[in-house]
Order: sequence, then C-alpha cells, then structure tokens
Amino acid sequence: MRRLFTLIALSGIFLLTSCVAKKKYVALEQELQDTRSTLQKTSVEKDELEEKFAKIEARVANYNAKINSLKESNDEKMVMVEGVTAISNNTKEKMKATLAKVDQQKVQGAKSLKDSMNLAVSYNLKSSLTDELKEDDDISIDIDNTVVMISISDKMLFNSGSYRVSNKANDILKKLADVINSEPSLEVMVEGHTDSRTISNAVVQDNWDLSVKRATSIIRKLQTTYSVDPAKLIASGRSSYKPLVENDSKENMAINRRTRIVLLPNMDKFFAMLSSN
Repeated sequence: MRRLFTLIALSGIFLLTSCVAKKKYVALEQELQDTRSTLQKTSVEKDELEEKFAKIEARVANYNAKINSLKESNDEKMVMVEGVTAISNNTKEKMKATLAKVDQQKVQGAKSLKDSMNLAVSYNLKSSLTDELKEDDDISIDIDNTVVMISISDKMLFNSGSYRVSNKANDILKKLADVINSEPSLEVMVEGHTDSRTISNAVVQDNWDLSVKRATSIIRKLQTTYSVDPAKLIASGRSSYKPLVENDSKENMAINRRTRIVLLPNMDKFFAMLSSN
C-alpha cells in the first residue's frame, strides 16, 4: 500500500512538472513568434527609413548643386531693376558698354535705369538695322524709346494701285527678315498707308482695303518666303488718315504712300538680346 501511494505521488509530480514545462514551452514559442514579428516590422521600417533618407540626400544634393552653380559666377547673380525685371550683373556690364557708345547727352538725360535700358536697346536695334538697311529717301528709320519705325516708300514694294509685292522688294524684305529673325525679343507690326486719292476697283474697295491688303501681303511674304515666325507679326492698315505731309502735290502724295514696319521689343527678353550682341 505504501508503495502504491508513493507511485501515485510520483506520477502526480511528473504530470505537474510536465504541465509546467509545456506552459514554459508555449510561452517561449510565443515569445519567439513575437520577436520574429517585431524583427520583421523593424526590418520593414528600416527599409522605409533608408528610402526616405535616400530621397532626402538626393534633395540636399540638388539644392547644393544649385547653390554651387550660383556661387560659381557672381556675374550671373540676378538683381532687380526698378522692380521691372531681373537681370544679371554680367548683363548690366554689357548694358554699360553699350551706353558708352550712345550719344552722351542722351545718356545724361536718362532719369532712371529703365530710361538707360531704353537707350541701350534702341542703340542695338538701330545698329542692327543700319547694318542691313541703308537709309535713303525711300527708307527712313526712327526710334521712339524702344520702338523702331521703318518707313519704306511704296515704289520699293508695290506697283501703283496694287497690293501684290513686286520682285524689286525681295532684297529689302530679306534684309528686314534677317534682322527680325536675329532678334527673338521682337514683335513686328506692318502698317499700310495711302495718299488721299480714292481708289475703287474690282479687287480693292477703298483706301482702307488697299492699306490692309498691302500690310497683309508684306506679312505673308515675310512668313512664307523668309521664314519669319507668324506669331511675331501684326497686320494693320491706316488708309490715308496718318499722312506725313499734306497731300497737296504729287511729291507729297508719294511720301505718304508708304509701308511702315514697327519693331516692338519685348522688354522681358531685352537683356538676352543685349547679351547675344
């Protein structure tokens, strides 16, 4: 009996010990799974952090490159001119060099830096044009601030009473197109002007009609033959209502029959033009 009791007691102890060991095993196994899960999560977070860090590094490198490019040449540092536009110091020096060639009385009369800009662009445009177009009685070039006006006698462009461009106009229009195409900052308005004599026929209704048709013919020629960008071109007709002189003689009427080419520089692009010159 005593032996049986001992055996039962030992069995109970064994079973109890076995239960405790299983609980520990289960707990350890759960701890292992938790550790693995935490490690996996940490690994994902590490990859995400590394990716974010790489992006930040790339942005910092990009900013540094921009900063270094600005530091490389102080001459290209952008400055504001009277709140109108931004130019570089290098361009300002080019503008000063241009103004040194301008009539100094005009330079002294400039009241602001913007006025000086106008003088500089006017000088450059006039220089470009007079290199290409020789001024004579049939061609005149005038400048009002940065607006350049070229008046061409009709006898150099059209036959009498016609809006078709004559072959003798080819040389002057090619030279004009060369100037326009060389200056990306220009817009070009072509104005037709007539004398006071009334015209009316099967193809031309009146002087308004003739002046507009002549302007349009010149623009088409510039576009199709000399590859001038049509987005830069404007056609207009003034009929006989903007005469240069009284229409009281044949000579004066010939003066009033003209085509005026108005060059309008875009001031935002003015400094790029200065730099190229």
